[in-house]
Amino acid sequence: MIVEVWEDVVCPWCYLGDNRFEAALAKFAHRNEVRVTRRSFELDPAAPLRSNQTIVQRLSSKYGISLEEAEQREKQLSETAASEGLTIRPDRVPANTRDAHRLLHLAADHGHQDTLAKLLFVAYFAKGEVVSDKDTLVRIAGEAGIDTDEARDILRTDAYGKEVSADENEARALGANGVPFYVFDRRYGISGAQPTDVFLQALEQTWAERPPSSNRRG
Repeated sequence: MIVEVWEDVVCPWCYLGDNRFEAALAKFAHRNEVRVTRRSFELDPAAPLRSNQTIVQRLSSKYGISLEEAEQREKQLSETAASEGLTIRPDRVPANTRDAHRLLHLAADHGHQDTLAKLLFVAYFAKGEVVSDKDTLVRIAGEAGIDTDEARDILRTDAYGKEVSADENEARALGANGVPFYVFDRRYGISGAQPTDVFLQALEQTWAERPPSSNRRG
């Protein structure tokens, strides 16, 4: 079974959704026969590489809400994350994620995509690191098992840029205007950071409806 996940590493609901989906996968009897592919989706393509704004200021200006309302949203988000054992720092700064997505495509080619995605989520939300900073990205790529020289060379060019754009175009073709967006064997789609039980139900239903030959090992 193939599960494709369109997400962005600075999207808090993607961070929460990733955690909930992993919990569902852990309960799924056939979890070892599920391949997860992460697809690119830039939540805020206009975000600068370096920002002087806080995330609260960015939310306020982007969505036309007051600073107080943006702060309240962040507080509720942090509380939701904490209830699930995750940390979301309210002092993180906005980040452009195109380079991060390009590295995720590189990581996929080396079998390290899942590891890199999880490290990027933690770096941004729990540690407050700037994931548009090239030196930071190269270091994290190295932690994920990617050759740092290769990662740095990729960031000097526009390598994998077409792949990032293709993922985003495909998401829109499938009707996704936001993330996270999960597609199960190209049969079912789920939008948002749904509860763990919803993800588990989707896994079980998709598996049950597969042709018998598809569910045999080897």
